[in-house]
Amino acid sequence: MTTEQPFSITALELGPMENFIYLIRDHATNRAAVVDPAWDVPAIIAAAQAQQIQITDVLLTHSHQDHINGLNALLKVYDAQIHLLKPEAQFWGNYLDLPTLHHGGDVIQLGKTDIDVWHTPGHTPGSACYHLGGNIITGDTLFVFGCGRCDLKGGNPEQMFHTLKHMGSALSADTVIHPGHNYAQKTTTTIAEQLAGNPFMHFDKVNDFVEYRMHIHDKIRDAPYMAVPKA
Repeated sequence: MTTEQPFSITALELGPMENFIYLIRDHATNRAAVVDPAWDVPAIIAAAQAQQIQITDVLLTHSHQDHINGLNALLKVYDAQIHLLKPEAQFWGNYLDLPTLHHGGDVIQLGKTDIDVWHTPGHTPGSACYHLGGNIITGDTLFVFGCGRCDLKGGNPEQMFHTLKHMGSALSADTVIHPGHNYAQKTTTTIAEQLAGNPFMHFDKVNDFVEYRMHIHDKIRDAPYMAVPKA
């Protein structure tokens, strides 16, 4: 658990694809948001009950099934508001019951905790990251020493290049990254560590990045990922 006023972040590793599901707790109100509810809803509920918190919000980083397959089951237990980016809702095409649709730059208020919504396309058109305090929850955009695939429907490696460049320059070096999957030898990292050791953040030219992401990386690297020093 990472604790930093006025909130705390709890990570649950669930399911066969090593997904991280996050609980964000607002200390002032004991309200909580679940990021990407999937796989084992009873485990998510048990974690919330153990902290004596009420799940009032659901934050989606994107709409792939391994990140949302517990959504309906969770909503049967909690009357929670769903948040996602409008481009992702359009890509998904699933008509949720009155979701709150966001644009990049919006702020979600969870009690006394402000959560900044980032539009980070590349893995999907409406992929989102959630920035709060010195933390960012990155879904399938940025992993520890890796990044999300761009060869699935809606993926765009050129967009991913620009997304990662922006994240590397806009976030402070000590920002803690909370990824969507446990694909590395450690579960969290910092932007500074990724700028130094994540090969996807070493490229200066978009064409070189696209070639590596689409045709080279998966042939030469396997999880758990380790740091790759910049040449």
